[in-house]
Amino acid sequence: MRLRQVALIARQIAPVAEALEAIFGLKVGFRDPAVGVFGLANVVMPVGGEFLEVLEPIRPDASGARYLDRRGGDAGYMVILQDDDALAHRARLEAAAVRVIAARGEGRYRFTHFHPGDCAGVLLSIDSVEGDQAWREERSDWPPAGPAWRGFESQTSLGIRAVTLQARDPQAAAQRWSMLLDRPIDGEGGALTLRLERGAIAFVAPVDEDGTGVVGLDIAVDDVDGVLARAQAFGADVRDRAVMICGTALRPVI
Repeated sequence: MRLRQVALIARQIAPVAEALEAIFGLKVGFRDPAVGVFGLANVVMPVGGEFLEVLEPIRPDASGARYLDRRGGDAGYMVILQDDDALAHRARLEAAAVRVIAARGEGRYRFTHFHPGDCAGVLLSIDSVEGDQAWREERSDWPPAGPAWRGFESQTSLGIRAVTLQARDPQAAAQRWSMLLDRPIDGEGGALTLRLERGAIAFVAPVDEDGTGVVGLDIAVDDVDGVLARAQAFGADVRDRAVMICGTALRPVI
């Protein structure tokens, strides 16, 4: 299993995409019309072999609009993982009474979105690309990023190494995700982390009033100080060597 895509959600995509390009050198590689069924518009930006998606509600009744209200503004939104058989994970989790809110079980690209209420307050998707034996390779095919995403890769941001989730009870949230992903918790050094074949998921105490959701990303870069210098020049909020974009702490790492 690998961390493949993380979604942020904003009132407006454009200023978030502008900041990501100016600071992290990311480029918009795809706009997926399929997310319109959820009342959303999006951009997908390659980060090495992973992807950062920015969503914007285009209907007032969209669940994403309600989520923005609950989080109090732009925020981290969704974690998308890839494995070899999304349907097997769906069957396993449905048997454990985890609710499915959206799914696709046919065609080359298959996914299951699981209810945040059953995933410690975070929207989780487990996806697979049917017949792709090379899915573990760094830059393997990824249909949600469109057919030409490799032409939009950043030269400075090289991958998403980890996503951080907040919870009022981080231990309970980590245990829940351990069940969801069928992975052990690594509590070494007092941290709560689920390590994947590529990437990791960390759990921390609340950093905002809502107390749930995606609150941080570790982004591998070629020059940490260069990213932080660009962030300061752009006028971004930099806290503890992380850049605050879309309500999320994006930490450049080597």
